[in-house]
Amino acid sequence: MSSPLSLVLVAVPAVVLACQAGGWAARRLGQPPVIGEIAVGILLGPSLLGWLAPGVQSLLLPPAVLPYTSVLGNLALLTFLFLVGLELDLPSLRTSRRAVASVAAGSILLPLALGTALALAMYPALAPPGVQRLPFVLFIATALSITAFPVLARILTDRGLATTRLGTFALACAAADDALAWCLLIAVTSLATAGSPLDALTALALAAALAAALAAARPLVKRMLERAARTSDDLVTVLLVTGLLLAAWATDRIGVHPAIGAFLVGATVPRGVPAVERSAARLQAVVVPVLLPLFFVDIGLNTDLAALPADQWGWAALVLAVAVTGKWVGAAGAARLAGCDWRWSALVGTLMNCRGITEIVVLGIGLQLGVISTNLFTIMVLMAVVTTAATAPLLDRLTRDLTTPAAADEQSTALSDGPGATR
Repeated sequence: MSSPLSLVLVAVPAVVLACQAGGWAARRLGQPPVIGEIAVGILLGPSLLGWLAPGVQSLLLPPAVLPYTSVLGNLALLTFLFLVGLELDLPSLRTSRRAVASVAAGSILLPLALGTALALAMYPALAPPGVQRLPFVLFIATALSITAFPVLARILTDRGLATTRLGTFALACAAADDALAWCLLIAVTSLATAGSPLDALTALALAAALAAALAAARPLVKRMLERAARTSDDLVTVLLVTGLLLAAWATDRIGVHPAIGAFLVGATVPRGVPAVERSAARLQAVVVPVLLPLFFVDIGLNTDLAALPADQWGWAALVLAVAVTGKWVGAAGAARLAGCDWRWSALVGTLMNCRGITEIVVLGIGLQLGVISTNLFTIMVLMAVVTTAATAPLLDRLTRDLTTPAAADEQSTALSDGPGATR
């Protein structure tokens, strides 16, 4: 019988190489690489490999190795969420803050309303046994309001639009959307893991206190990191990783998912320290491509399209329709009401519909907490993949004449006097 280490030594390179191949294929198709990596993770699970060749799947991913790959994948997930929080430059939202606030609110409130109605209809048929109606409904509504800031940034960068007025406006809206969505997720996870409403309020208050403490400690942390940078970048990296892991442990003990803690540390780490940027780049270059695919496989093993009952494919179509309608109408309608041109508004609505890995992470949290069933998890993952894959081609179709940042800025001026400008 093989030792766990020998099994891991085979599973990790197999998964990493497969996901790299998927990312390369997605890039060739004009998609962000994460689409290919998520697709490969799903295909390595029961949806394809476990269905066509279960012996090969057992050879590559035997049951004995799954606890170890799951731990490694979740550590990579915590690092990734730390990096996501680090990219959310909330002070930059002061630019066009009225329009940004309007679009962020619209892209949250309408999906929340539609998601609540959908979840109430789904509860009798798709909720796991023993799950109360309120956490189920709140989780579905929150999941439908997610926008994937990191994937959106990659799509805009690949198309040379990240530095245009459209790109910066869309990224600011996505950052505000993600910040609001994660606040909602903290409340939902507190409610889902608590034994009573009082316990939920206690967990939520403790999580808010932790966030406030991290924000208040920013000047002290900045001085500590600057002093550590004079020693070596390695020490800065160690301090950052230690901080994100301890914060994840703290939120786990509070009764909120560990991912929340890692995200909060990233969002509150001081900017303007070059050593922090270099350390983040090192983590991005090593942890994300090497270990994060193990998280995708963990997701894929819980996603079984082949086992989804025929009568639940109708629910899948309805979830997709509600997700697209809520996000597009909410974001585009808010942009239009803020004074933007119709085309600009359509572009913003299209970009805010990108869900990507952030949605996958949130769904994984719901599955771990037992708030959603495996079948509903599969349906929601399918929605996340479809909406993310549709973002790039729709953006290309709407921006055919925006081939350079300069051209995009000129077109932005033609579309409106500026996002949210008062006319």
